[in-house]
Amino acid sequence: MRKRNESVTVEHERAAAAAVPGPLDKGCSLRRSLRLPAAAAEGMKRPLGRRYGLWFRLRKLILWLLGMYIAIPFLVKLCPAIQAKLVFLNFVRVPYFIDLKRPQDQGLNHTCNYYLQPEEDVTIGVWHTVPAALWKNARGKDQLWFEEALGSSYPVILYLHGNAGTRGGDHRVELYKVLSSLGYHVVTFDYRGWGDSIGSPSERGMTYDALHVFDWIKARSGDNPVYIWGHSLGTGVATNLVRRLCERETPPDALILESPFTNIREEARSHPFSIYRYFPGFDWFFLDPITTSGIKFANDENVKYISCSLLILHAEDDPVVPFHLGKKLYNIAATSRSFRDYKVQFVPFHTDLGYRHKYIYRSPELPRILQ
Repeated sequence: MRKRNESVTVEHERAAAAAVPGPLDKGCSLRRSLRLPAAAAEGMKRPLGRRYGLWFRLRKLILWLLGMYIAIPFLVKLCPAIQAKLVFLNFVRVPYFIDLKRPQDQGLNHTCNYYLQPEEDVTIGVWHTVPAALWKNARGKDQLWFEEALGSSYPVILYLHGNAGTRGGDHRVELYKVLSSLGYHVVTFDYRGWGDSIGSPSERGMTYDALHVFDWIKARSGDNPVYIWGHSLGTGVATNLVRRLCERETPPDALILESPFTNIREEARSHPFSIYRYFPGFDWFFLDPITTSGIKFANDENVKYISCSLLILHAEDDPVVPFHLGKKLYNIAATSRSFRDYKVQFVPFHTDLGYRHKYIYRSPELPRILQ
């Protein structure tokens, strides 16, 4: 019994001696006890590493965007065709996945699709919507019937659409319906290079296409009034066309300009979406290439040679073609000698109406304005 107690006491003393540090390793043990566990230290490194990696990627993205912002003006200057593409936007075909051969799919059951050939290797797609009064008679009829219908006692509107999209654009289709309900034939088409029309876009080509369609209408409409309606970029085509018609002494009965500008350089400079307006050398980098590409759309010059009634429609909240450009064009036309025997009218639409760039067709006042 005594031996057992002694052995227990000895073991207890050895354990106590092992637990108490010796004089040499006392400081080392203390330092070891103050160290953070490896997992905790690793946890602190990770957020710091993540923050550094995120900042590095963000800085890299900012530098890349800045480099692109600076490089684009030089790229446009070296390749004027880029700027021409941005003016026409004919590669933007909206709405997508529609068959332009079937206008009835867009709710135009009284519309016929044609194809005309203004020049060799150029084919343009045309829609002809008859007045609503002829809607029932138009069902199931062929192209010949529609062409002969142009000779009926209803006025005709040749509609020239703006850039981007096709003749099947939603707001364009809604305008055709409104004009048809008011008793007009509506003839519209896609310029060469737009929609399913074949050819390369250019200002000269667009104007020639419009001239060809106008002559095609006049050959079938007899003495019925023919009006020309241009919207946005289409106003540039419209004034080009009407100037040529007036010079050959075959003017239309009236010209309607919806959301017009003065000329393409002022429009590009005033465009709210232009992020380069304050870029040093903006004119040299961006506007001169447009002129080099042969694009002018000089409405302000054309109206000085136009001799027919003129109606300008413009919404004050237009975000694409600033309202002040339409007003400026009206002031030029109103003081032009060519309009002294004709009526020139400017109709603004208040911001509260929300018609913006392409919804003037919604105005309940439109029938009265056109009459």
